[in-house]
Amino acid sequence: MLLAARELLAVRSPLDAELMVSDMLGAWWGRRLRGGDVEQILGEGLVDYAAKAGTPAALTLLISVAYLGTARQAAKAEGAALALMESDVARPRWADRVGAVKPTGCYVSRDVYGDQDTVVCTFAYNGEDRHALVVVVDYNMGGMARDAWVSSHVDKLLEQARLEAAGNALLRFEELEPQQARALLEFAMKAALAAARGRTGPKLVSDSYSAYHAFARARVKALPPGRMRPAPAHAEAPYSRDRRAMLAAEFLTSDAAENLSDPSAASRCADHIIDYGCDQDFGRPMRVSPTKCETLLLDWLPRKVLLTPAEQDAMPHVLSAWVRFAGPRIGLPEEAVRATLDAVWEATARFTEAYRDPTAFGLDRSLVERLLPDGDLSALARRAFAFPLLQGMRGSTSLDLLNPADEADRRILLEIDHTDEIGRTDLEEHLAWHEEIASRLWVGDPPQLWEAAQRLIDLGHDRHDVLHVLIEIAERIGDHPDELAAALDDIADIPDEPPA
Repeated sequence: MLLAARELLAVRSPLDAELMVSDMLGAWWGRRLRGGDVEQILGEGLVDYAAKAGTPAALTLLISVAYLGTARQAAKAEGAALALMESDVARPRWADRVGAVKPTGCYVSRDVYGDQDTVVCTFAYNGEDRHALVVVVDYNMGGMARDAWVSSHVDKLLEQARLEAAGNALLRFEELEPQQARALLEFAMKAALAAARGRTGPKLVSDSYSAYHAFARARVKALPPGRMRPAPAHAEAPYSRDRRAMLAAEFLTSDAAENLSDPSAASRCADHIIDYGCDQDFGRPMRVSPTKCETLLLDWLPRKVLLTPAEQDAMPHVLSAWVRFAGPRIGLPEEAVRATLDAVWEATARFTEAYRDPTAFGLDRSLVERLLPDGDLSALARRAFAFPLLQGMRGSTSLDLLNPADEADRRILLEIDHTDEIGRTDLEEHLAWHEEIASRLWVGDPPQLWEAAQRLIDLGHDRHDVLHVLIEIAERIGDHPDELAAALDDIADIPDEPPA
């Protein structure tokens, strides 16, 4: 990177230099390192290395990092840069203008569905070198930033956005208060970073997002701070359980729901739709769109909710009725309602494939319901791992009558799981730790606990040995959540002699 920084000496504008260094700092954006923070190890490590090099290229890199880096990187880079400048190390003319920008306007292009915002913030260096930062915010992905880029053709960019909105009834283009833009983008970028670090599935952001992240972070700080909620401008107040129930009742008695043939299943499906909108979409259960409905049917329900066979059959019909109920109430144009209904029916066939009912694989439904009293389908595997003995008789005890969600019954289940260790002198303490791990697995806190267990299971290790390793780490770390998560991330295998 220090060799690449020589190119900074040849550029003519601070904007080009900032974009080059932002690309460098994006090389490790969103990544995780075992045993430390990536921004500290690589980012601050780069600053230290450049400071020792003391070359003109190193100085220009340090000047740019002082503006673009994290708070710790920026502080270290600024101190190192001042020291090199006092030593008369040469720097290019543009170096004094790095970060010396002022915002000149903020705009947003929104679709009428509320799926996505394209935020455009324009800046200039003392009225020159005008440029625009463009960030795409996706509300179907928790309000995270999905893409970002920079354009120097500001007038052309804004005119194109206005023309697109004028020719499309489903688009809106309008000015945005700078304070609101800052709050929205800060939230979106934090959500993107959290999603990237916790990602276990496909990549969530564009290939170019990491290259612009440092630049975007610095430009957002140039906007005036505000106290607005860092959520969509059209987010609603939190829905209480009573308010959710009233909304469900209003829907079920509406004309849109009159043809639903199974009232009981329809009621439960409506509850799931409302919960999804409240908990996953910034308190907006009434918002409907093709993408949101597809995400509900093909992603969230298959991962998160235990549906009965009747609910599985009813869900697409209830969702279509919900679209007809909610769309007009939020002012969605008729063509948008039709497009959303088309998307629901196109996803219906895929929903039957995507939704994997655990009872279809031979699991008893009553057993599944005992493990999932909250209906959280994503918890099934880790809870079954924590409590594998839930059926049959053990002596005079009927396992079918024990409830793993009940603390007293949990203890009995764990004692039965340790009948071959009845002679241990430290059995009570050992069982207490098993209960601690089982309780954490039940609620999924921290998520790294189950992730570590899965890695060890995949390597072929015995369940009890895996639990003992988790206990050893939890006992050693104590009540330090961040340290526990980091230690669990570091687990790659079990030693030859696992702890007793």
